[in-house]
Amino acid sequence: MSPRRLFRTVAVAEAITWALLLTGMFLKYVTDTTELGVRIGGMLHGVVFVAYVVTTVVVAIDARWSLRRTALGLLAAVPPFFTIWFDLASERQGALPERWRLATSDPVSPLDRLVAWLVRKPVQGVAVGLVAVAVLTGAALVVGPPTS
Repeated sequence: MSPRRLFRTVAVAEAITWALLLTGMFLKYVTDTTELGVRIGGMLHGVVFVAYVVTTVVVAIDARWSLRRTALGLLAAVPPFFTIWFDLASERQGALPERWRLATSDPVSPLDRLVAWLVRKPVQGVAVGLVAVAVLTGAALVVGPPTS
């Protein structure tokens, strides 16, 4: 999977889970019918939010994004649906490559070496990504929800 396709998939998933969470909040706080939407939508959104952050960092390292673009990409996950805007703007600006640079280029920094390993061994890379998302989500759950 190319960096562009991976990023777009996770960015769209993040926006979809925002919609689920907002729908759940509407049902809970406006119609006062159920809080199930917040529980399910909130958990899904939290997991996909973490996946978006991990994906953004990996793509940023591989594509050599500036600190500014990386920060903007990470901040795009905060307002609802901005990940889609950031994805489209980044593609227009040529910041989302069709190929992984570190699949063939020599890594220079320790972060380059890590990302090179992830993209050169995709099965293990996906497994490491899933474990990273699970661990980070678990840590967030230990800390508590944003309203606690």
